[in-house]
Amino acid sequence: MRTFRRCLGYGLVAYGGVLLLLMWFEESLIFVPAKYPDGDFHPAGLVFEDAQFAAADGTGLHGWYVAEPEPCAVLLFAHGNAGNLTHRADVVWTLHRRLAATVMIFDYRGYGRSAGSPNEAGILQDARAARAWLARRAAVDEAQIVLFGESIGGAVMVDLAAQDGARALILQSTFTSLPDVAAHHFPWAPVRLLMRTRLDSLDKIARYGGPLVQSHGDADEIVPYELGRRLHRAAPSSSKKFITIPGGFHNDPLPNWYYGELRRFLNQLDQSARR
Repeated sequence: MRTFRRCLGYGLVAYGGVLLLLMWFEESLIFVPAKYPDGDFHPAGLVFEDAQFAAADGTGLHGWYVAEPEPCAVLLFAHGNAGNLTHRADVVWTLHRRLAATVMIFDYRGYGRSAGSPNEAGILQDARAARAWLARRAAVDEAQIVLFGESIGGAVMVDLAAQDGARALILQSTFTSLPDVAAHHFPWAPVRLLMRTRLDSLDKIARYGGPLVQSHGDADEIVPYELGRRLHRAAPSSSKKFITIPGGFHNDPLPNWYYGELRRFLNQLDQSARR
């Protein structure tokens, strides 16, 4: 019994140590930025204007603005937790060309050419600053901007739409909350109790009733498909659609037919605005 108790004690100490490490490195595990000059900041074929602006706390931020003379929509794009905006250049090009949309993508603090270090409160501030800059540059009201977020960027856009409204909300591979994602990957740890970073989209989406289109790969190995379905069910919108990407993993390129669905969605917004 003495040996058993000693082994149990060592095990509990080791377990506690692992939990402390997870808590200590929480933000480093969530946010994986690529800082300038990592990436191609002059991609061939993409004509853009560099956007330089600041968050409410003064943090300097950077984005790309891709203008369309007669856009079907003005889109603000928030990317996922890793890399920087240069790693989404092909997505921005596709959104601009396939949808005939004006598109702005921005880097959160600590990513690319943006200053500072990422955290939950900071990246939410960054999205507000990006939308304000886009509204001024595109000469539209902030409420007329379509918000598009991938993965963690979806949580950022849900927060923005829930707080301030949006013309429409497009979510790709987005979760209910970060603790729910962490619980899937670390089922042996009480992450729902320990995590400081919440990004609780399940709670926030209840305050957004506008048009919504959501997509998720049913083979997503990072954000479980069911978390996306749960988030969609919680949305009170009377104009919402869920698109399943068969066999889609988290970082797979989206199929061509998906952009056709988005174009129809945006066209419907345009038609309803004319009525």
